[in-house]
Amino acid sequence: MDLRSDAAAAADLIADAGEVTIVSHIDADGICSEAILSLALGRAGIPVRPVFVRQLEPMTMGAIPKDRSFKLFTDLGSGQQNLLVEHGLPEDRVLILDHHVGQPVEGHKYREVNALSYGCEKLSASGIAYLVARELGEENGDLARLAVIGNVGDMMARTDLGLIGPAREIAEDGVRHGTVEVVKKDLNCFGISTRPVHLCLAYSDDPFIPGITGNPNGALQFLQRLGVTLKHPSGRWLAWEEVPQEDKRRVISALAQQLLSHGRAPDRLLAEAYLFPRETVKPLRNASEFATVLNACGRWAKPTVGSHICKGDRGIHYREAERMLTHHRGMIRDLLQFILEKGVTELSHLQHIHVGDRFPDTIIGIGAGMALSKLNRNKPILIMAGMMEDPLVTKVSMRTNEEMVQRGTDLQQAIVEATAEVGGSGGGHRIAAGAYVPKELEERFIHCVNRRLEGQDARAGQGHR
Repeated sequence: MDLRSDAAAAADLIADAGEVTIVSHIDADGICSEAILSLALGRAGIPVRPVFVRQLEPMTMGAIPKDRSFKLFTDLGSGQQNLLVEHGLPEDRVLILDHHVGQPVEGHKYREVNALSYGCEKLSASGIAYLVARELGEENGDLARLAVIGNVGDMMARTDLGLIGPAREIAEDGVRHGTVEVVKKDLNCFGISTRPVHLCLAYSDDPFIPGITGNPNGALQFLQRLGVTLKHPSGRWLAWEEVPQEDKRRVISALAQQLLSHGRAPDRLLAEAYLFPRETVKPLRNASEFATVLNACGRWAKPTVGSHICKGDRGIHYREAERMLTHHRGMIRDLLQFILEKGVTELSHLQHIHVGDRFPDTIIGIGAGMALSKLNRNKPILIMAGMMEDPLVTKVSMRTNEEMVQRGTDLQQAIVEATAEVGGSGGGHRIAAGAYVPKELEERFIHCVNRRLEGQDARAGQGHR
């Protein structure tokens, strides 16, 4: 069967379920997956109960009711099927919609629609959820917007500078329904709808632009020399999407020249952007910034707030999300400052730091990504943090950049193989991955990952001989 046929079969299972419990992850992709399915099932008159979890593990399995409701796992479940068996979930009352590496249990076969089964590495769980929702009814085509947010939030557009394959087809569904606008060549930068242009450039590291990335004053002086319009007549800073088109062309041309003058290719300067023309709230006008709002909700234990925003709430829940986002950004700034002041330990193929219990483990991945642009960009960064709810377990987050991925770095593979040696669990993507490992084996785990990265580097070198 192909992806669409399996999505149709999954829709038939859900339609016959009577009542559904959706168990989903707390990040943007998981929140969008839950919202898509809750809205689609609500339109079909099927009662839904959402359950959000940070991860599927023995402690969180207790949140999943042992009732007769149909259990629909989204953005998790493929790699934790042993826990579903141990929890006593019958195979005929479970469906998994996921895009992570699966780990089936011998003697048990849960029904699953997994993007990887069809060779789709660039389709997230919300994309799968949307394909299933679309099979539940044509009226669900308007939910493509949420799938775009989930795909972009899970970095499905990052490597190729835009969504590809089924994820791109979903975006085009959104265009046909008038809910998505695709800007084919826009500045490859976060914050184009809300940040002042010089900050937008300074906080972007893909591509890394010498003299501008990580340097707000340098970025501002660069733009001022070009003589482009940076402020509204009222005096407020313009966001990139508000800058006149002619000025945009001048900025992009000058940035390309800046890269070339430093021996860097400008091929990652432009990317597709996904905007929502019907959206009136600025931070929700494009997919990447909408995803950031949802991630803030999830990382501060309020994924249901994000779900309400996906479902249209722009009142009390959005105001709560704004407060969380402000707090979220403040904590990330503090984390970045801590990493830079304390410094990292460098091994042959990675750099690492342990932040202890100073910061929530839910934000260390973001801190890793931001710190990498200010540290050694030629080595992945690994950050560890203690877990308040389980002092015997350490949370690990790793980040790298596109340059290293193109040279053969695969963090997901390194993490999975290293956790197999020390115990725990891990997964993710080539550019970003995470794990939970026994606290007593932290050092061993770090060196296991370093060896795996060394092996990847050696294989990449052999391939270029």
